[in-house]
Amino acid sequence: MPDAAVVRAASLVLAHTPGLARHGSKPMRTLPADAELTSKFLSGLRSFDDAVSYPPHQAFLGACHPRELPARPWVGTSWAGAQRFAPFGELMPEEEFLGLMAAVDEFDLLVLTADVAERAAKRLASHPLSAYLDLGRISAATGDVTAALASGALPVHLAPDTVAGALRPAHAEDESLTAHVLLENLACKATGALALLHLLHDHGLDPAGIGYTISCSEEAVGDRYQRGGGNMGKTIASVAGLTESSGADVKNFCAAPLPAVVIAASLVVAGVFEQVVVVAGGSQPKLGMKFEGHLRHGLPVLEDVLGGVALLITADDGISPRIRLDAVGSHRVSSGGAGAQIIHDLAVRPLEAIGARLLDIDDYATELHNPEITEPQGSGDVAARNYRTIAALAARRKDIGREGIDAFVAERGMPGYAPTQGHLASAICYLPHALTRLTAGDAERVLLLAKGSLFLGRMSQRSDGMSVLLERNGG
Repeated sequence: MPDAAVVRAASLVLAHTPGLARHGSKPMRTLPADAELTSKFLSGLRSFDDAVSYPPHQAFLGACHPRELPARPWVGTSWAGAQRFAPFGELMPEEEFLGLMAAVDEFDLLVLTADVAERAAKRLASHPLSAYLDLGRISAATGDVTAALASGALPVHLAPDTVAGALRPAHAEDESLTAHVLLENLACKATGALALLHLLHDHGLDPAGIGYTISCSEEAVGDRYQRGGGNMGKTIASVAGLTESSGADVKNFCAAPLPAVVIAASLVVAGVFEQVVVVAGGSQPKLGMKFEGHLRHGLPVLEDVLGGVALLITADDGISPRIRLDAVGSHRVSSGGAGAQIIHDLAVRPLEAIGARLLDIDDYATELHNPEITEPQGSGDVAARNYRTIAALAARRKDIGREGIDAFVAERGMPGYAPTQGHLASAICYLPHALTRLTAGDAERVLLLAKGSLFLGRMSQRSDGMSVLLERNGG
């Protein structure tokens, strides 16, 4: 059996979906009763060019490291030379994304107008990933949108207010199969598939070599008898042509990607599977989540993108960064819910287990939410708050003096830059950057830390979290 597991490759994608933003959980509940607010919301939706040139999106996709971002404000600042396709993946326009949703729709849920279907199919036919896609499904999705809407389907828009299609419910009485829930699931499937296809294509991977696929998305696929019981992992594997793969889902609110990485690495080291993919699609309910704060401060609706991530974990190849399974941090039941105690469990304890100090980590990746999104609605700068907590622990342990806290944050932290797709912002979005730095020798160790809010499910008052240490091979 292998001595260690490595992360061999990773991809990140964004899909610009301003037309779907009105169906985010907050806008869906707030807009219908307020025509004036609806008008402001629609007027505040960004163009595709604005989304592509937005500096945090370019950092997310790998055009720059987060520490290379310009000073805020980022709204109104265009990243020089910004392109749709970037080192880690791409930012897909919404019309193509509707076509992608149709291409992965196996139950004829999505109906598109003829012109939208035609344009989407034509553009996706010239996409680098076109060979992986069933483009015939896009043409087959063409239908009578007016009739579908009249029978209770959910309207699907191109921004700001053009009806491009409709999404049908799958059952008249099952609330888990309503059109809104199915939209969440189909959008998640499409973004996860897009990330996985970039992983395969951009890194020259053999789909048939992957034995298992773990999804760590936030969606709840199922029916009324098994809410959230579905398998997005195998669903996405099937779309991407992973013919030899099975799969399953890992759930842990925003923290789920890191337990998924640990499980995948453990399966590889145990010899159960030689290659395991971890994948996550976007969270459609979180579109427009903080739009009211953005509009109040004269900002556009910044939560208008869905994200996706995919990574490949294999046995040690002597090159790729190693996953230190002897230094996994976990938030124990006995630790309580205080922020400092959570960070102690996730940062201090796993490093102590291998005789390392907080100063031995070059990059800490925590909850990297873009503060330009979170601050206007009162959530503050989440990343900065976490980094100062880590630095304060370092000072308390005498690793640094109190006067060294700011330098610690500047050198080992970074500005938040991720969309508020919580599971993606919680450390995993930094993994492609970590691979680049660890492989090039610019860093020796990177610690990914993620926290999950278990109390949101009203089954426990507790939080949770996990951390994963990545180490340069040969370091």
